[in-house]
Amino acid sequence: MEILIYENLNQIQKKEILRRPAVKAKDEISKIVEEIIQDVKKRGDEALIEQALKFDKVTISSIKISQDSIKNASKRIDKELKKAIKLAFENIKKFHEAQIFKKIKLETTKGVKCELLTRPIEKVGLYIPGGLAPLFSTVLMLAIPAKIAGCEKIVLASPAKINDAVLFCANLCGVDEVYQMGGAGAIAALAYGTQSVEKVDKIFGPGNAFVTEAKARVSADIEGADIDMQAGPSEVLVIADEYANAQFVASDLLSQAEHGADSQVLLVCLSENFAQKVNDEVQKQLENLARKELASQSIVHSKIIVAKNLEQSLEISNAYAPEHLIIQTQKPRELLSGIKHAGSVFLGAYSPESMGDYASGTNHVLPTYGLTKTHSSLNLADFSKKMTVQELSVKGFKRLGKSVAILAAAEALDAHKNAVELRLKSLKEK
Repeated sequence: MEILIYENLNQIQKKEILRRPAVKAKDEISKIVEEIIQDVKKRGDEALIEQALKFDKVTISSIKISQDSIKNASKRIDKELKKAIKLAFENIKKFHEAQIFKKIKLETTKGVKCELLTRPIEKVGLYIPGGLAPLFSTVLMLAIPAKIAGCEKIVLASPAKINDAVLFCANLCGVDEVYQMGGAGAIAALAYGTQSVEKVDKIFGPGNAFVTEAKARVSADIEGADIDMQAGPSEVLVIADEYANAQFVASDLLSQAEHGADSQVLLVCLSENFAQKVNDEVQKQLENLARKELASQSIVHSKIIVAKNLEQSLEISNAYAPEHLIIQTQKPRELLSGIKHAGSVFLGAYSPESMGDYASGTNHVLPTYGLTKTHSSLNLADFSKKMTVQELSVKGFKRLGKSVAILAAAEALDAHKNAVELRLKSLKEK
């Protein structure tokens, strides 16, 4: 990993070292995704079955997975894995149940009652990628809050052949229907519906460049579906002082690097000596990883930045706005108040990112690519929406009437003014 002394850099260089690898849908990807979406809109299930053979190399006869198949898959899961999944389930459930919105109701003026209520999104689609790593943990992260929020229809899509653990988690979380479909075609089916797939209102979940491009397209179409967020490659920034364990720090950097070649990991530490220790440890641990090739490609565009103190470390972190922020310092909680932008924060030597990815209870679906400056980590609120209510008594209406009429007149909205003055006149006549 490249080691850089932050104080030796000019302003342009400081910005450059925090630049993420370019993420851009190439013209070729855009064209392919558009063709796939139009094909699914036109031919529905038939197109999805052909895509399963073409992209996933699996022959299927139907899109929907039967309940018997889901139950049989659950029987094949190792007991220890089931036990671990259920522990994660309980922790995630507890944390998200604590986020249940409590309605707001108050009188802004005597006789003027205002309320803020929440209602679940009716139909949600959860996308779980296939590929090298079956992300069954993402089923828990998406389906548990959807269920707690009270979504009426929860469906899940994943490329054929769906991993048994994914089906087990779907069943455990109470998912209504599971579809064996993947990529841009799955996103199109969820957004527009097919013979077997019911159209949803909002789509959640990560995916490759084709999935990301498809999500962007359907969310821009008024007839499509909303999405959770545009997710770029995974990333982590670690802040470490001289008391940190170099072995632990290296393992945290690599746990993110193994996600993919375009993942980015950054270490901000306080000395060149510690930087070199971590760098050596990264190379040592890298040799024993099953996904060594992917992680190695990620490490190429990752960096170690030496800051002059912890205050400057926070400055660097806030400028980068990481998806995951790990703080391995002697007193990590003391830095928490200085953190402005991060998707999820991990405090201390024994809070590795892996805990949040699986079982601590927080959600692992997080904004990336600097979007933590404006976006939150996925939470219960994402599966619902808010609506306001107002109710005025006669006395409350009279107290506000004259002021509202003046405001409407000042904006030259006569009908707004009339809606108030006609009522005021009626009250006077009574």
